[in-house]
Formats: sequence, structure tokens, C-alpha cells
Amino acid sequence: MIDFHTHILPKVDDGSKSVEETFELLKEARNAGFDSIISTSHYMEKYYEVNVAERQIWIDALSANLQKEGINLNLYLGNEVYITENIIQLLETGKATTINRTNYILFEFPLNVKPMNMYDVIYDMLQYKLIPVLAHPERYVFVQKEPEIIYDLIQKGVLMQANYGSILGQYGEKAQLIVKRFFENNMIHFLGSDVHKKNSIYPRIPQALSEIRLLVGEEKLEELTTINPGLVLENKKIDMDEPTEFKLSLKEKMIINLKK
Repeated sequence: MIDFHTHILPKVDDGSKSVEETFELLKEARNAGFDSIISTSHYMEKYYEVNVAERQIWIDALSANLQKEGINLNLYLGNEVYITENIIQLLETGKATTINRTNYILFEFPLNVKPMNMYDVIYDMLQYKLIPVLAHPERYVFVQKEPEIIYDLIQKGVLMQANYGSILGQYGEKAQLIVKRFFENNMIHFLGSDVHKKNSIYPRIPQALSEIRLLVGEEKLEELTTINPGLVLENKKIDMDEPTEFKLSLKEKMIINLKK
């Protein structure tokens, strides 16, 4: 399996706090069944701005140590880029990067507010021949209230990455409800741990896999965990199942609107 979304590099964002914790995370990932990890450190202007060259040094050093220790785990460089009108400039100047220097880019929205420039930024990425991948759509408050937005974004060419922990309720009942509906309606294309600290999500990966398998089946689970991420790393096109648009039931709307 390939972990599509992680914060494993030490002291570059709100993820790993030390080299020691990084190696603990890598061991946890291997024990959970991952043979490859994409490092997607946050890039957020004025907050997390460690550039591509510095993070590549970390990837190379960690990879060398893994090989020395006989740990079979491949590391790849990426970013989780916070939505900005400067996203193309960040890529061109080597501040942020796509996944493994392919056409695929992982990006995120603010959790609590719908970005006014959402469609403009996505249009810019598509015009630049990038393939946008939205991180954890199930976690955004505005998406939880209007999940049809995600159907619309997929139709425009945006792919979706869900977090393993969402199906387990790690981010609350709303995210759990929404991600289940996304799985049921072919609206998720990748899975990621979004790991930030040790002893958090990696020990729960088997449980998450079981829950997701019940929703999508073994073949689809293989696509989400291994096949699709592998195609991204090779910069190849992903064959997607057609998503099904859905609206929340009255009961689901009550859960979304009433739960804090």
C-alpha cells in the first residue's frame, strides 16, 4: 500500500516534532502494511514555508537510513498546499511541489470557511496542466453541509483523497457520515493517513481498511490504497468510476446541522 498523505518530516510543519518521532512513524507505517509513503508537508504562505530543496534533503537522508537499517519503505516528496492564488508561482519558484514532481498536486481548503477563490484557483491549476487532488474533502464544514460541491469539483477534473481516520470517527460524526456517502458514490480516489504524530492513526489502519472494505469491496480498496497512488507516482492517468451525485437525507441534515 502507498500512504498518499503524511506529515512525517521533522520540524517542517505541525507534524513530526523530531527525527526520533519520524523514525517511529516510519516503523509504524511499515507495520501497518505500507511499503511507500508520500511526504506531503504543509505549504502555507507565512506559516509553513520549508522549500522543496530542504525537504528533498530530508527525504534523501531518511531513505538512506531506512536502507541502512534494512527497512523496505520507499519515500516520495510532495506537498499539501493551502489554497492560494499564488499556487502556480509557488511551484515555479521551487517553494512547493507536486507529488513526486508529476502533474498531480495535493491541495487543501480552510476547514471552516468556503474559499471565495476556489474555482479560480482550480481553473488555474487545470490550465497549467496540473491534476488537482483535494485533501480530505469530508472534513470541510461547508462540504459537510453541501456535499454536492464535491460532485461538481470531480466533474471539473479534481480528484479526492479521504483520510483513513474519517471512517473511524477520528474527525467527528459529521466527517464519518460524509466520507461514508463519498465511498458509496464513487467520489474518493485515494486514501491517506494524514499522520501527524506517533501512536495515532497507523495502529488503527487495519480497522479502517475493514470498514472501508465493507463499503467499497476488495477490488476498489486495492485501487484506493495501491493502484491509483502508484499511477500518480508514475504520472499516469487514472481511470475513474463515474461518481453518483447525492443529497443528504433529512436525518443526515439534522445530524450535520445539530452536531457540534
